[in-house]
Amino acid sequence: MFNQLFPNVEWSGIVEAMLETFYMTLIALIGTFILGMVLGLFLYLTSPGGIWGNKVINIIVATIVNVFRAIPFVILILLLFPFTDFLIGTLRGPNAALPALIIGSAPFYGRLVEIGLREVDKGVIEAAKSMGAKTSTIIFKVLLKESTPALVSGLTVTAIALIGYTAVAGIIGAGGLGDYAYFYGFLRGYNDVVFMCTVLIVIIVFVFQFIGDGITNKLDKR
Repeated sequence: MFNQLFPNVEWSGIVEAMLETFYMTLIALIGTFILGMVLGLFLYLTSPGGIWGNKVINIIVATIVNVFRAIPFVILILLLFPFTDFLIGTLRGPNAALPALIIGSAPFYGRLVEIGLREVDKGVIEAAKSMGAKTSTIIFKVLLKESTPALVSGLTVTAIALIGYTAVAGIIGAGGLGDYAYFYGFLRGYNDVVFMCTVLIVIIVFVFQFIGDGITNKLDKR
């Protein structure tokens, strides 16, 4: 029955494309988490009234975040071609999409990290300071610990955005379901291929959302 509904779908190819989408999303999510966490911490800690309170550094980091958030992802991919070619050695395939995916998503997640940290009760931070806690202790034992549910929720939102970015990256030959839908579906006029790729992307989004919501609810003790 599936073959009748989707006569132009090559199942081996679409399974490979789905695995490439998972690969790009997961690897990029790890890089985004690390870089976004650093950006978010700097935004929070250097803000007025923050532990490090440095206006100059805060403005610099905020500017970097805002600039990269403002650049449309498809344009960012093109801008990063020289960097990607230098770093990866190729402009095609899933690995070639990773630099743009990480650089495009990290500023977004960085803002979500900053928002999550701002939700931490300032009374808890002041109490830790009064007990003589070091800055590192306040960061890891208070700020990050108390904001964990918000950080995981933000990472879930970022993961879903990344899935959409992988589809866009597919248009320039990065692989994945976006690549398959465009080159093997749209350009050949195979609407069943495009539809199947769309359904699979929606399923992947639901999987990430379900896992992320489950972890967030488990961590949230409120």
